[in-house]
Amino acid sequence: MAATPVFGHVGSAQPGDLFASRAELAQRGQHRPLQAGICATQEQGAESIVLSDKYEDDEVHDDFILYTDHGGRSEESGQQVADQTLTKANKGLVRSQVTGLPVRVFRKVAAPAGGQAFRYEGLFRVVGRDCRPGRSGFLVFLFRLEPVLTTAEAPAPPRPYAQPE
Repeated sequence: MAATPVFGHVGSAQPGDLFASRAELAQRGQHRPLQAGICATQEQGAESIVLSDKYEDDEVHDDFILYTDHGGRSEESGQQVADQTLTKANKGLVRSQVTGLPVRVFRKVAAPAGGQAFRYEGLFRVVGRDCRPGRSGFLVFLFRLEPVLTTAEAPAPPRPYAQPE
């Protein structure tokens, strides 16, 4: 029986938290697949993604992420060797763009004690997508994800203008 999707934070995890492995992410319900980078269904959308430096066209910027869809990549070389198609979990990212539901984003980073870990980057929304030739010349689907601003992260509203007395 498939687990019920969870959109948003899971448990007490907060942006910046580190997880030792993909197995720990799965065990804690943060990102259930042990290998796949997208946890999604085409009917309900994407719950979470993991950026693990496997796709040459992924880009991480301060204020957005360009996430490459799944497929068309050689396991041996890591390069795109075929055009991507919108199938399976990839359609989940399209669904997330339509619904506006948040997606948990995790990123492979160097662990403080050496090795690797997965850092929770926070909640993002899929705000756009494009299909274009990637670095290796094959068509790739790129999804633009932008961080969800929470009340704590949002800028303070402007203070009302005080009339001189």
